[in-house]
Formats: sequence, structure tokens, C-alpha cells
Amino acid sequence: MKRALVTGASGFLGAALVERLVHAGVDVLILHRPGADLWRLRSVQGRCRPIVADLRQPGSYRDALIQARPDTVFHLAWTGVGSRHRDEWVQIEGNLHATLALVMEAADAGCRHFIGAGSQAEYGPQNRILDEQAPTRPSTLYGAAKLSAYHLSSRIAAHRGMRFAWLRVFSTYGPKDNPGWMLPTLIQTLLRRERPTLTAGEQRWDYLHVADAVEAFYRVGVTPDATDLFNLGSGEARPLRQVIELIRDRIDPSLPLGFGEVPYRPDQVMWLQADTRRLQSVASWQVSRTLEEGLADTVAWHQSQRP
Repeated sequence: MKRALVTGASGFLGAALVERLVHAGVDVLILHRPGADLWRLRSVQGRCRPIVADLRQPGSYRDALIQARPDTVFHLAWTGVGSRHRDEWVQIEGNLHATLALVMEAADAGCRHFIGAGSQAEYGPQNRILDEQAPTRPSTLYGAAKLSAYHLSSRIAAHRGMRFAWLRVFSTYGPKDNPGWMLPTLIQTLLRRERPTLTAGEQRWDYLHVADAVEAFYRVGVTPDATDLFNLGSGEARPLRQVIELIRDRIDPSLPLGFGEVPYRPDQVMWLQADTRRLQSVASWQVSRTLEEGLADTVAWHQSQRP
């Protein structure tokens, strides 16, 4: 891998992947919308080349892509990831169509490897350990659009002679995460010494540190035999209550926690865990941080950002 294009480069996973690629000596192009906030890329912004365009309009990036001729495309951009947007039509009209167009444009530009970010939402709620052979029963348009993007993109790539890989991401966390997600919200609440209201915390959740997540994308990128579908998680599911207590204890063990004050949703998933053996075997990837180490790193970053 000599030259790579990353979409979604201003996002949590995308920015971390750009940093990993730059540090590996890859010539990196980042495709982002006009006016995108690139704060996560400040440390490497002068070491990657921007393509300012709208993925929904292939004509806005076609010429730049052909001129740059990346050998690898990492497609991480996706609109409407938050829960309130997961059944909106943008999942189809925006994300799915944009992804399929990008695959075709990448092939026309001579790209040889296309690696996309999928989601555990493609499986739907199943409450068990999930390997790549698990049935897919998405319960949201978001999950259905991701699943459709996987099937259709893989067919287009095969027809055009590109290697194709799709990493189904479970739950990631770490420094620079989106502030509206559960762990950053919890950390900020506790740093303000406020009492968070919580469910009973009996859910078993698979959390993977962002650095380990982007290492998986990188390993797949440099492994020619890494094709088709991979689950990306830690492979371990801790009770959510334990995760929350680890965070609280890093900040102040005396802070109160409001367990049981929020009822479970009617569709609450109680067990989400990835079987990552295929990723480990094919791409020689493994988790490098324990949950305790990753949470300590994350809390320390949030503390460093406070005035």
C-alpha cells in the first residue's frame, strides 16, 4: 500500500486511521465535505492531501481521484449514524448510493483494493457471540443499508477486479470520540461531579479501543489475502455496569452512580460480542490494550481537554 484514500477522515475512526497510515509512511488523501471540521487531524493535517467533495455527487471528486490514482480506498464515511437517524431515508438515498458510486469510481481510477466499514447493526439484535456466518436480520434502515452496501459493493468490486474487504465494526471508544455517545457522555458527567442516570447495566457489551480498531483496518489493507467479511471487536463482552464502574473509579471512586434509574428499551440488546478469529487468523491482528488500559487512556484524554 503506497497511496490510500480515506473517506470519513474527519470522523472518529477515520481520523485515527489517517494518523496510522501517515505514521506508516503511506501517501494519504482525505476526502471530506466543504467546511468539515478537521480538528481530529491537526497533528497530521500537513502530511495528507485533501479532496474537498461531496460523496453523493461523484462528479465532485472524479477528476481528483483519477489524477491521484490511489491503490487503496478505505471507505469510512457514513451519514446518520446516531440512533435518531437510523431509520431515515438518507441511509438509502445518501449512504448506499454514495458507497456504490465510490466503488465504481475507484475502479475507474485504477484502485486495486477497496476496504469498507460495516456495522454490527447488519446482524440485528441476536444476543449472542456473532461470527461472520451469523444470519443477518437488521432491524433499522441503517443496518439494512450497511448490509446492502456490503453485498452490492462486493459484487461490483469482483466484477471490476478489485480486492474487497468489509469490516463489521462493533463498539469502539477512545480519545476524540463523538461527544454524544455513551462513554464520552458518562466521562464528562462524572468529571463535572454529577450523578449519571443509568440502566441496571446488565448488558454485556464488546468495546474495542480506537487504536486497535484502526490497526485492524491497516492490517487488512496490507494483507493481500484479506478479503470479504471480518468482524471487528475486542472479542470480549464485559457487563456494562463493570465498564461504568471502571470509568468512575479512574475519576473518583466516591462518585455516585444511578444504576437502575433508566428502564431498558423494549428492544434492548443484552449481549453483543464479536467472534474475531477470522480477522486474527487472516490479517495477523490482535487486541493490544486491555479494557482497563484503554479506559484509563480515554479518561486521561478527557481530563486533558478540560479548562
